[in-house]
Amino acid sequence: MKYILEIAPSLLSGAEMTLSIFGLTLILAIPLGILVSLGISQRSRRFLLRLLRYGLNFYIWLMRGTPLLLQLIFVFYGLPIIGIVFPRYNAALFAFVLNYAAYFAEIFRGGFQSIDPGQYEAAKVLRLSYTQTLRKIIIPQVNKIVLPSIGNEVINLIKDSSLVYVIGLGDLLRAGNVASARDVSLVPLLLVAVVYLLMTAVLTYGLKKIEQHYSFYR
Repeated sequence: MKYILEIAPSLLSGAEMTLSIFGLTLILAIPLGILVSLGISQRSRRFLLRLLRYGLNFYIWLMRGTPLLLQLIFVFYGLPIIGIVFPRYNAALFAFVLNYAAYFAEIFRGGFQSIDPGQYEAAKVLRLSYTQTLRKIIIPQVNKIVLPSIGNEVINLIKDSSLVYVIGLGDLLRAGNVASARDVSLVPLLLVAVVYLLMTAVLTYGLKKIEQHYSFYR
């Protein structure tokens, strides 16, 4: 117990970094993913809008087709070659947001496409603007549809946050590795596993409550 109390501050500091990356990624990536999904779902034949759609599809293909670890390395170590320099934390956040926004975009695209087009037409009859239609009619239903898939990505995100060690950020896993190597003990790594399990348990519980909240959209 004494040893656990000794290493607890460093583990808690690492957990704070992990939760910071996790929380800010969610806050930024979900709205960005919704915007991207709306961009790739539109079917306008205007040249600029078609060009935008092709660009967004390329972005999604690139982000989903390459490992997040590679993207982190590219942002922090590669971009400085062309004069774009990010601090470590900003580099990690930038890479995570771009990566997860692409996944969220595909999830929301499927949700938007599952909505009956007649609902858009009904909204026009009611003289609702496009924004009002999305906010009051479409998005609440889409949220219900995509919640299980979003939940899976949220759980993956809390675990993927451990990848920030590659650019030298002191996250939870790095703190555990340092303590384990220094003290030649598996206890720090076991504690790291417990913390990750607790975080995923809390997230799973919260997601179930959110699903229950939207359960009236059937």
